Amino acid sequence: MANVSLKQSIFNNQVVRFVFSAGIGFLVDIVAFYLLDHNFLERPTYNMFGFTFDNYTLSLAISFFMGVVVNFLITKYIVFNESVSSPTKQFVRFVSVAIIGFFANLILLDIFIRYIGMYPPVARVCAALSLFFASFFVHKFFSFSLSLRHHHATGANSKAGN
Repeated sequence: MANVSLKQSIFNNQVVRFVFSAGIGFLVDIVAFYLLDHNFLERPTYNMFGFTFDNYTLSLAISFFMGVVVNFLITKYIVFNESVSSPTKQFVRFVSVAIIGFFANLILLDIFIRYIGMYPPVARVCAALSLFFASFFVHKFFSFSLSLRHHHATGANSKAGN
């Protein structure tokens, strides 16, 4: 009985659920990044829209978007399911935060690869982990409009559309 209670208390923890959600999204991201970087995008650079992109930049753009979609769905339905904001507003906010996160990841990835000489998949993991904790709070308070108080525990209701 204590084992079931421990499992329930762990899964009831919002941070644990967020780690799970982010972990699954990141797993999709890093696997796609590796496959794109090593198997599908074989040239070192690509010219698109009048710009030249490194292989790892294009790989990051595609894999990051895939991870964001998976992460949003799990976060919406498992982590912050008490949010009363519209799903469209949640998705737009989530993607807005993700775009900022993408550029932060890109900057860190570039630093790790160009200046430190890290292997691109390892650099990708390091960049993502360095931004993980900030994303929890940004998504909680901005993307899903939840306050510090736990609404169910206090009985307080937030206004629809926050």
